[in-house]
Amino acid sequence: MAEPLKLKAKSASPGIASGPAFLAEEPKAASAPGTGGGYGALEKAIDISIGELERLADGADAESRDIIDFQIEVLRDPTIAEATGARMKADENVVFAWVATLDAYIGELEAADEEQMRARAIDILDIKNRVLGALAGTPVADFPPGSVFVGKDMEPSRFLAHDWSKGGGIALFAGSAAGHVALLARAKSVPMVVGTGRFSAADGDSVAVDGDGGAVILEAGGMLIPPLAPAGDIKTESGELRTADGVPILLSININDPAEIDALDPATTGVGLMRSEFSVTSIADAANEERQLAIYRRVLEQAGERPVIIRMLDIGGDKPLAGLEDLPALEPGLRGIRLLLARPEIARVQARALLRAAVFGKLSVMLPMVTFPDEIDRMRELFREEAEKLGRRSLLHRMPPIGMMVEVPSAALMLDTFGSAAFFSFGTNDLTQYLTASVRDGNEADAGKAAPAVLRLIEQAVELAGGKPVSICGDMAGDPRYLPGLLAAGLRHFSVAPARRRAIRSAIVGLNADGTRAAGE
Repeated sequence: MAEPLKLKAKSASPGIASGPAFLAEEPKAASAPGTGGGYGALEKAIDISIGELERLADGADAESRDIIDFQIEVLRDPTIAEATGARMKADENVVFAWVATLDAYIGELEAADEEQMRARAIDILDIKNRVLGALAGTPVADFPPGSVFVGKDMEPSRFLAHDWSKGGGIALFAGSAAGHVALLARAKSVPMVVGTGRFSAADGDSVAVDGDGGAVILEAGGMLIPPLAPAGDIKTESGELRTADGVPILLSININDPAEIDALDPATTGVGLMRSEFSVTSIADAANEERQLAIYRRVLEQAGERPVIIRMLDIGGDKPLAGLEDLPALEPGLRGIRLLLARPEIARVQARALLRAAVFGKLSVMLPMVTFPDEIDRMRELFREEAEKLGRRSLLHRMPPIGMMVEVPSAALMLDTFGSAAFFSFGTNDLTQYLTASVRDGNEADAGKAAPAVLRLIEQAVELAGGKPVSICGDMAGDPRYLPGLLAAGLRHFSVAPARRRAIRSAIVGLNADGTRAAGE
């Protein structure tokens, strides 16, 4: 008799659960019904949906109410109504106009760099399906108590409407440990794993969820289904990427979570940016050297021979860390390397974890928000001190190359003075913000208008880099509109969100190294 199959997953909520599988259909939009009532019918469906959510909120705990309040706020958002109205003026059916508006919102979230933002896409999809269900008179059905929910993802309202007192668990092919369902599962002690990959099972099959060890156990006969190769992503045998005129280009990915390392493939040269702050969510995490080591080691081991650049904690300012506000003598507005140097106890723990992790792969360390050369010198000295301590304890370690993010305009203008930096990587999100005196999340129109100034600054900075390795990992790297200018500025290494990799790869092969479009394109 065949042995049960154990599939590796990522724990999203601890605990062990087993039960009959409930195979959920992939979250998708229901067929839009006719709307003889026009916009009034849509408004009524939205009101019904708000009423349903308010009933779910009755007696719910604080975390559940916060999630429900978020969904109600989105349903009442006047900007969504305005965008829908604009589509209706273009002769779109009211329901399709509203769905297209939400689909655009979902697409933006799914393409975001930050995992927390991508995890919110299922919330908007949940809202969309709830309203369409109200329009069609077909609300989403519950599933049997005690079941193990199996699907690509799970809607927060579906979790809240289910009776978990009879047991059960959740196993998601994709999903996120940073999403609202994972938050709810932890609050209600429902075992949950994410990132299993698609596997075969039938309704009623016995399934066990190991939320402690991060695994799914299928009864004999279960199997993992290999993912389909993405269409249109043709690569050479070596995975080498070149411009139309034959200049080699490096294409890496940005990750926020170790699970995202799975987005690497033979056509990807490595991890150009891992934002470590998304794996360190509290002061307690920041103080836990072993936890950080385990995270970095996993990424490096899965990357194999490919390089990985891990950015030290970019916290402070508009990136709060739970418990950070309780630290004494912390000046408001401190962020990035300035905060790490002001609170060296945080930096030393991370430095030790990175030094120990470096023996498991090709690690480089990147410093955030660097403004002055002495900041790099001071951090390098801190690494040397911690390396000596590890040596005295006979702990394996290796000193990694230490480079810097170029996201402060004054640093970009003086890049030739940063002699101790091993490499440079342009963070265009903050660089644009500080160059234009705008908010970080400014609108796209402003970002487009600022692009010529940002590109000019990058071109000057690349010349000042003096031949040291230079890359770009900000949002501009993942936008095909800016590729001609970035190539013309001399950039040959791009690191983008996994969702943007295919688009950027396709765009690069149609351009020459000077940014001009190839003949015939």
